[in-house]
Amino acid sequence: MPTALITGITGQDGLYLSELLLAKGYDVHGVVRGQNNPKRELVRRLLPDVRLHNGDLTDLSSLMRALRDSRPDEVYNLGAVSFVAYSWENAFVTSDVTAHGVLNVLEAVRLHEDDAGSVRFYQASSSEMFGKVAEVPQHERTLLWPRSPYGVSKVYGHYMTINYRESYGMHASSGILFNHESPRRGPEFVTRKISQAVARIKLGLQDELVLGNLDAQRDWGFAGDYVEAMWLMLQQPVGDDYVIATGETHSIRDFLDIAFAHVGIDDWTPYVRQDPRFMRPAEVDQLVGDASKARDVLGWKPRVSFGDLVAMMVDADLEATQQGW
Repeated sequence: MPTALITGITGQDGLYLSELLLAKGYDVHGVVRGQNNPKRELVRRLLPDVRLHNGDLTDLSSLMRALRDSRPDEVYNLGAVSFVAYSWENAFVTSDVTAHGVLNVLEAVRLHEDDAGSVRFYQASSSEMFGKVAEVPQHERTLLWPRSPYGVSKVYGHYMTINYRESYGMHASSGILFNHESPRRGPEFVTRKISQAVARIKLGLQDELVLGNLDAQRDWGFAGDYVEAMWLMLQQPVGDDYVIATGETHSIRDFLDIAFAHVGIDDWTPYVRQDPRFMRPAEVDQLVGDASKARDVLGWKPRVSFGDLVAMMVDADLEATQQGW
């Protein structure tokens, strides 16, 4: 059976990708940072067939051990400090993990290949690399103009992946994924912050939802759809870069409209307050992707609509809140 090693396996993408690969008959391994990582038990509970290895993106030797012990055919680098707002507060840590961590994984794979043969590599790039967008929609050749330490770090990892592909002949692909959400999204992200608040407001447990910019526009898809694109990239004859997106753009206001309407609240304005503290120092106003290359080459397209995604997240948080999870 094929073997895959996933960094960032405790995040939403890592969990969905693990489920996909297990269903395809893979032997799945994951790198987890810290022996007492509280998310380790989550992976063991949801994915008991996954084998976990201690490792850290900032520690090359630990990554080499994980590769030696798992001997993967495919490596998916999903690990990162991925919360944009946090990257402004901790730019150094973000750069160390999200930028230099990619170099560490690439170098570990390159050195491992000398002993074990070819390994296919996937890098989780991001639409945040486009930042102050030079054109709409954005595609694989659009100018990268990041507007946050997170975006800058992702650009570094993206170009480092291209350099290893071109310099060493590695089968290395970057998925430039636009925003993708799910009930497994971290509560610090605005989409999950909204779905949790809507559930609590509906149940009478919360009175107010405080947000930043309501007019920012994003291209939102379902994480479960997007991990399939990751896998498809590594099944191609050669590595390449692909934008993964729905091609639709929606504002935070659109998300609020659907989320509140789903629980029977037609006017959300009495419950939502804007606070300058939640505004980004440099905003990314409109992100919308052109995924025609992924559609033509990979045969990939999103399945879950924006409205269904929002309803899915609200329903999951309603159930979790009612059950006291």
